Amino acid sequence: MAMAPTVLIVDDNPQNLELLEVYCEGLEGVKVTTARNGIEAMEQIRAQKPDLVLLDIMMPKMSGFEVCKQLKSNPSTRDVIIVMVTALNETSDVERAAECGADDYLSKPVDRMALLDLVRTLLQSRPHASESP
Repeated sequence: MAMAPTVLIVDDNPQNLELLEVYCEGLEGVKVTTARNGIEAMEQIRAQKPDLVLLDIMMPKMSGFEVCKQLKSNPSTRDVIIVMVTALNETSDVERAAECGADDYLSKPVDRMALLDLVRTLLQSRPHASESP
């Protein structure tokens, strides 16, 4: 039997973190974990390798861009799906997120249904561990 997919939510703002966590409760059979900054996120990702990361861009210590770049440049974490979640909705930020390797992008305030639909779609489209070479 397949293991439940894991979603890691990374945001330095406790209200945002809590809100996204509540939204993700609508995802049946999905385990949700959280991190409060990029460094904590990197530690958790190395330890647990989540299937998908909802990643805030503007964070102290290590930005979402930095986290994304590091994950996508490492063969062991390259397949983790990354969705940038940010208040920044300038075209340049969308381009920079794409350049860092982000799989998708959501603007704050996050729409609950848009988030759930996107996460479900991305989790369904991911290659299963048994299919990897």
